[in-house]
Amino acid sequence: MKTKKHNKSLFLKQFGDTPQLRIFDFLIDNHFFDFPLTEIARGSNISYNSLKKHFAEFVKNGIIYKTRKVGKSEYYKLALENPLVKNLIKLDWMLIKRHNKLEEREIISC
Repeated sequence: MKTKKHNKSLFLKQFGDTPQLRIFDFLIDNHFFDFPLTEIARGSNISYNSLKKHFAEFVKNGIIYKTRKVGKSEYYKLALENPLVKNLIKLDWMLIKRHNKLEEREIISC
């Protein structure tokens, strides 16, 4: 069995590495694009079955929405107007800024 190496993002390092958070992390990083379920699973580095287990709840809560259908594939995107999604994106940026400041301090102190 092949295993995929997955470099954890700051978001996953801070809040844990669960399938739900991997989905959020992938979609936050790619929030300008829409994807079919198979690509979301692949990009999130989770199984398709695991994605299906959590996906309906995300759609129900307005976190993800269907954008279009191409052939048999339905494409989905992060709901950027959702207050929870807005705050998760802000949080992700705050983590990046904090990390960059800490790295900057380490470079200066060396």
